[in-house]
Amino acid sequence: MARRKLSNLYLVAVFIVLYAPIFYLLFYSFNSGGSMRNFESFTLDWYKEVFADTRLLIIVLNTFVIALLSSVISTILGIAGALAIHYIRKHQPKNTLLALNNVLIVSPDVIIGASFLILFTIIGIKLGFTSVLLSHIAFSVPIVVIMVLPKLQEMSPTLIDAARDLGASSWNVLTKVIMPYIKPGVFAGFFMALTYSLDDFAVTFFVTGNGFSTLSVEIYSRARQGISLSINALSTLIFLFTIVLVIGYYFVNQRNNRSASVGEGRR
Repeated sequence: MARRKLSNLYLVAVFIVLYAPIFYLLFYSFNSGGSMRNFESFTLDWYKEVFADTRLLIIVLNTFVIALLSSVISTILGIAGALAIHYIRKHQPKNTLLALNNVLIVSPDVIIGASFLILFTIIGIKLGFTSVLLSHIAFSVPIVVIMVLPKLQEMSPTLIDAARDLGASSWNVLTKVIMPYIKPGVFAGFFMALTYSLDDFAVTFFVTGNGFSTLSVEIYSRARQGISLSINALSTLIFLFTIVLVIGYYFVNQRNNRSASVGEGRR
């Protein structure tokens, strides 16, 4: 009992340390005083300033376009990669590919960003929308692979064998047997890729170039110029949007689990 209380206290302390700075930032985004020291009165002026900034709204649009495109493309490539790794028969090549995939996930973002900068400079790709999109796709694909592979490993080979015995083509097996089964992993990979793309700073900082920016890079640039509570307001909006994404993923996952349970019950 005492050990359980101690573990609960530790968990509460961890969450306080993680979320206290965020709520501090959120609280002062409503401060009319213009500083993060003394709260004078409640105001929405900083949020109005954010929505009145045309350049910032364009950057927000750029960020979401990059995030959505890179997530969709990386999800498609990640599914193909997970299927390729799963159906490799020999253990050595399979383990090698898994190791290479995992290395991309744990590699420092600064190294990845610098590598892409050198690559794009050598092959002549202009830094901007295309370079950022390609970079986000590259670091999102391994995440999707990691999310999809466990679902493929859980799937019984007898399902595919039964489908083939009933005359299903390879395309029908993929679309009507494999994809419905791995759908939770696909959704998880898509949402993770979307979140990583929205939050990424280090890689994007290296490959943005002049005339194109994302929210993370813009917030960093504005923060270097001095304290402005419009940064607080913008960061609060991003935080709230991230919470909406997490909640949306939770409900999608719950619905998929209920559908799977109903399907197993009918069997």
